[in-house]
Amino acid sequence: MQTQAKESATQTKVEKKTIKADSGIEIKELYCQPVKMDEMPGIFPFTRGVHPSMYRDKLWTMRQYAGFSTAEESNKRYHFLLDQGVSGLSVAFDLPTQIGYDSDHAMSEGEVGKVGVAIDSLEDMEILFRGIKLSDISTSMTINATGFILLAFYIALARKQGADVKEISGTIQNDILKEYAARGTYIYPPGPSMRLITDIFEYCSKEVPKWNTISISGYHIREAGSNAVQELAFTLANGKAYLEAAIKKGLDINVFARRLSFFFNAHNNIFEEVAKFRAARRMWANITKTLGATDPRAQMLRFHTQTGGSTLTALQPKNNIVRVALQGLSAVLGGTQSLHTNGYDEALSLPTEEAASIALRTQQILAYESGAAETVDPLAGSYFVEALTNEVEAAGWQLIEKIDNMGGAVKAIENHFMQDEIARSAYAYNKAIENKTKIIVGVNKFTADEKHDTPLLKIDDSIRIVQSEKLKKLRATRNSEKAAWCLATIKEKAGTDENLMPFVIDAVENQCTLGEISDVLREVWGEFVG
Repeated sequence: MQTQAKESATQTKVEKKTIKADSGIEIKELYCQPVKMDEMPGIFPFTRGVHPSMYRDKLWTMRQYAGFSTAEESNKRYHFLLDQGVSGLSVAFDLPTQIGYDSDHAMSEGEVGKVGVAIDSLEDMEILFRGIKLSDISTSMTINATGFILLAFYIALARKQGADVKEISGTIQNDILKEYAARGTYIYPPGPSMRLITDIFEYCSKEVPKWNTISISGYHIREAGSNAVQELAFTLANGKAYLEAAIKKGLDINVFARRLSFFFNAHNNIFEEVAKFRAARRMWANITKTLGATDPRAQMLRFHTQTGGSTLTALQPKNNIVRVALQGLSAVLGGTQSLHTNGYDEALSLPTEEAASIALRTQQILAYESGAAETVDPLAGSYFVEALTNEVEAAGWQLIEKIDNMGGAVKAIENHFMQDEIARSAYAYNKAIENKTKIIVGVNKFTADEKHDTPLLKIDDSIRIVQSEKLKKLRATRNSEKAAWCLATIKEKAGTDENLMPFVIDAVENQCTLGEISDVLREVWGEFVG
C-alpha cells in the first residue's frame, strides 16, 4: 500500500510539472496530433524557406562581423577572414561613427575604435577595403543613424574602383526604429530619420538595385532583453512601418520590398528559434500581401542571423563554443540566408583571430559535416516544431495587433510600449537566472573556480590621435570651397522633399566628413531626446 501511495504521489508530481519556453509558451510533454503540411518551400507563404532547394544549390553566406581600431587594422582582419573562407564581409563601426561624430570631436573621446572601426571619411573607407574589390564581395554594414553616409562612402569607393554600382551587393542595417526601442544610437527625430530611410529605398531601387536597403533588426531587440515572440513581433511591426512610409512616399512595394532584409538573433533553444524563423516568413508574406505586394520576391522574408551575444558568458568562456554551435544550427535549420557566429571570448573583449577562426570553422562544420544543409526545412512535419511555429505566430500576431491599435510602430515606440515590454522581459529572465529556474551552465550551476587565461584583444586610446591627424591633413588639403558648398547644399535640400542621397554622395566625393554631414542635418532637424 505504501509503495502504491508513493507511485501515485510521483505520478501526480509529474503531471503537474510545467515547462515553458523563454517566450512563455508552454511546452507539452508529447506532441501527437497530426499536422497538415501542404506548404512547399519557395512558394507563398514561404514557411519552409524562400528557395525551393535552399542549401542544396547554394549555402548561406558565411559572414564574420569584424571591425576595430583603425581602417588599416580592420583591413588586416578582413584579409585574414577572406583567407579563412568567409564568403561575405560584415563591418562593425565604432560608437562615434554610429552617432555621427568625427574622431576628433570632443564627444568621441574614449570611444574611437573601441567597439568597431573608426570611419571619418572616404579615405578611411578606401583603406578599409584596400586590396578588396567591391564588385567581388558582398558587404554588410551594421550602421543606422549614419547609414546613408556610410552607403555614400561605399558607392563613392565603388565608383573609384571602377565598379558598376548597379552590380555591387550588400546590406546596410538602416533600421532606426529599433534604435529608439532598444539600442540608442539614434541622432535625429523619427520623422526625418524615416525620410532618410525612404530616400535610400528610392535611390537604390534606381541606382544600386542589388543593394539591400535595410536590415530590419530583431537582433538588438533580443539583445536588449526581449523574448523570441517579442523579437519577432516588434521586428515585423517595424518592418510594416517602413513599408507604409515608403508606400506613402509613392514607392512601388513590388520594387522596393524586394531589397528589404531582416536580421534576427539565435538563442540556445533550438526548437523555439526554428519556430520563430519559420513563423517570421509566413507572417511577413501575409503583411506584404495585405499591403499590396503581388511579386513573390517582394513577399519573401530574407534574413541574416547572428548568434546571441547576450548568451555568451565570461565564466567558463569556452562553453560559448558549444552555445554558438547550437545557435548556428538553429539558424541553418530555420533557413537563414547568411550567418555570423560569435567568438567565444566576446563576453570579455573583441574577438581575437583565434576566436574568430573557431567561429568561422563552426559554420563550415555545420555546412559540410552536420547534414543540416542536405535537405530543405529538415524539421518540417515534426509535431512539436509545427505546433510551436503556429503558437509563436499566434502570439506574435497578438502583439502586432496591440501595436496597430496604438497607431503603428512609431506610436508604440513614442508611447514606450516596446521599451517597457522589453524591460519587463529582461527583468523576468534575469530573475529566473538568479533563482535558478533558468540554468546557465557555468554561471548558476556546474560552476568551478577558474583562472582567466583567455587572451584578450585590447584597443588603446592612441587610435584617436591617429584619426585626428588624418582629419587635420584631409581638411588642409581638400578643396575647402567645394566642400563648404556641398554641405550648404545638403542643408538646403534637407528642408525640401528632394532625395538627399545624390547630394550626400557628392559631398563625400569632395572629402566632406561623416561628422560634418551629420552636423549640418543636426542644424536642420535637431536631435532626438528619448
